[in-house]
Amino acid sequence: MRRQSHLDLLEAESIFVMREVMAEFERPVLLFSGGKDSIVMLRLAEKAFAPARIPFPVMHVDTGHNFPEVLEYRDRRVASLGLNLVVASVQEAIDTGLVRELPDGTRNRIQTPVLLAAVEKYRFDALFGGARRDEEKARAKERMFSFRDEFGQWDPKNQRPELWALYNGRHHPGESIRVFPLSNWTELDVWHYIAKENIPLPGIYYAHDREVVERNGMFYAVNEFIRLRDG
Repeated sequence: MRRQSHLDLLEAESIFVMREVMAEFERPVLLFSGGKDSIVMLRLAEKAFAPARIPFPVMHVDTGHNFPEVLEYRDRRVASLGLNLVVASVQEAIDTGLVRELPDGTRNRIQTPVLLAAVEKYRFDALFGGARRDEEKARAKERMFSFRDEFGQWDPKNQRPELWALYNGRHHPGESIRVFPLSNWTELDVWHYIAKENIPLPGIYYAHDREVVERNGMFYAVNEFIRLRDG
């Protein structure tokens, strides 16, 4: 008899969570950035609902500062699986006045209003995220089903108990649940699973020669956003 490995148990738990979401919610969506965690979630979703297609769309909150290799990978994977891709554009939100670009040019902090606007527009009630509890202290407080109020706010003191793998997805209109199937995974588990499943990755993950520029002790890849100065 084949003994289940550590990765087998993690995979089974994550697939169980995804199937629970489909049983309890009307309009789930999988948040997909093209990073390693969301890539693993997409593979888990494939397995959870095979041989049928994944029964929910994929959403990318696009900062506008993505590597071309990641966008190419996103489009290729979505097309190969026959999925509906929803793109929530930060640049479009800046152009329409929904958010204001920060002076330092970073866009990570202004992604949240863009995400919440897309959730309201498409009436998503469950969002699969790739967060893991080993990432940081705040993540360690997240439940597998993490409740958000009608304003998209998370209150760690207002979460439901999850005893014996029983998940409570009840919510009022406008409220939503963030679902984290990888909660109990570590970063090493993610990499081992990618190797075990032979999951393709965007080319940006692999070592190769690329043109870079050094500024303030940091190396940056030369692209349309970071260009060489004269001389």
